[in-house]
Amino acid sequence: MSDRTPAHGLAQMGIESGAALHWNLGTAPLVEQAVRRHEGVLAKDGPLVVKTGKHTGRSAQDKFIVRDAETEETVWWGKTNKGMTPEQFAVLKADFLAHLATKDTLFVQDLFGGSQPEHRVNVRVVNEYAWHSLFIRTLLVRPDAADLPGFVPEFTIIDLPSFRADPSKHGTRSETVIAVNFTEKLILIGGTEYAGEMKKSVFGILNYRLPTSRVMPMHCSANMAHDGSNTAVFFGLSGTGKTTLSADASRTLIGDDEHGWSDTAIFNFEGGCYAKMIRLSAEAEPEIYAVTKRFGTVLENVVIDPDTREIDLDDNSLAENSRGSYPIDFIPNTSEKNLGPVPNNIIFLTADAYGVLPPIAKLTPDQAMYHFLSGYTARVAGTEIGVTEPEATFSTCFGAPFMPRHPSVYGNLLKERIAKGGVDCWLVNTGWSGGMATMDGIKRMPIKATRALLNAALDGSLNDAEFRTDPNFGFKVPVAVPGVDAKLLDPRGAWADGAAYDETARKLVGLFIENFAQFEEHVDTGVREAAPKAA
Repeated sequence: MSDRTPAHGLAQMGIESGAALHWNLGTAPLVEQAVRRHEGVLAKDGPLVVKTGKHTGRSAQDKFIVRDAETEETVWWGKTNKGMTPEQFAVLKADFLAHLATKDTLFVQDLFGGSQPEHRVNVRVVNEYAWHSLFIRTLLVRPDAADLPGFVPEFTIIDLPSFRADPSKHGTRSETVIAVNFTEKLILIGGTEYAGEMKKSVFGILNYRLPTSRVMPMHCSANMAHDGSNTAVFFGLSGTGKTTLSADASRTLIGDDEHGWSDTAIFNFEGGCYAKMIRLSAEAEPEIYAVTKRFGTVLENVVIDPDTREIDLDDNSLAENSRGSYPIDFIPNTSEKNLGPVPNNIIFLTADAYGVLPPIAKLTPDQAMYHFLSGYTARVAGTEIGVTEPEATFSTCFGAPFMPRHPSVYGNLLKERIAKGGVDCWLVNTGWSGGMATMDGIKRMPIKATRALLNAALDGSLNDAEFRTDPNFGFKVPVAVPGVDAKLLDPRGAWADGAAYDETARKLVGLFIENFAQFEEHVDTGVREAAPKAA
């Protein structure tokens, strides 16, 4: 037994295995194992490059929560949170453990979910792939060596890509399964090589547990001033700039994906970052681009030349969702403890492909809760001939797939904390201006302008600007900001055809109202009155 091997092993958990167990290996040994086992190859500059097969992202339709006495009244059942019976889970678990017993090698990591000690969860992750073990070790919070011998897991994740679920036997949709049992504190992942399912499962644990302690779990990035003050939280769906805008060299990064908001801190759930790699630019995102040339980074579905081992971040032939995982300290100016003080500013990021929303707007607490529950962004709906309109996406709390409880639980917690801390709230559109994204010649919001507006919001100077009231959404929009083209601040004026803008705005307002109908009975009058109204 090494000093990495805990006294509380798999046998004490009722897991029998004759496999060679690799406990808590570090980065270099895991990379060696992955290469030796032909799980991946080393690129020219050091990162490990792997493929995830047919699953290049989460299998949201294959995730289930065991529906029992613990969860019946606490989980928001529906399209996102689908139930599995305890009996189905028992059969799945038995078959999972039987499959586990056939493995001759397993990799086990003991880790923390959450950086604030009083709110973290002890998680044990059992993998059949070395690179999966490296991934989860990179993404979660790594205990000190002294913590490992006495480590006792609260939750266990077993991830076996080679396992195939049987829908007729296990109640699943397909051969892929992510089954969460909050009572047994066990998560089973099978039939997918996409490693992100593991970290998202830990987020699900914390998102379920923390509200009972009045801690607000958030799908967001966060940073702060270099002096440890002026924390900012960035909510946003994929493609809105959450990772890019938080990795700002002029500020200290706390984390890029999931955080908790306690009475005393904003704390990162993770010890690493998981960023999109496709078409990554050294000019636009230098801090993230630099990690693609580091040993210890794992690149998923990034194309690599078999001879030169050069990577091509522009090639999407393996996946549009190519990803890179790396320790958070690979980014300069990161928080040593992955936490910072409670926030001064909250930013809701949206990439509005309709070209309706202004580049920045100030929100009241009621408006903030409305937009938090809405979780809006819009994308160009594919590249097919004939596509003429964007596609609106509403993801409750900017992370519906990871929120087991009813959205009002998280929304009320957020509103409570905003009011308690006197936090300034902003809606920032990183999408298109002057027309819909599908129109010829319409360009995305310049990142330079977005950063200038954010800087003005974070340093407090934007609060002194002159504001107008948006006729559709009712929020306050600055009329002029130094260093920003005034035309950008007036979306209607940026359109060549004002009537076409009005028609598009009415359509977008209608989509907001239609989506929010599901929450109206769960919120107070102030939040209902924060809804947009077509001008």
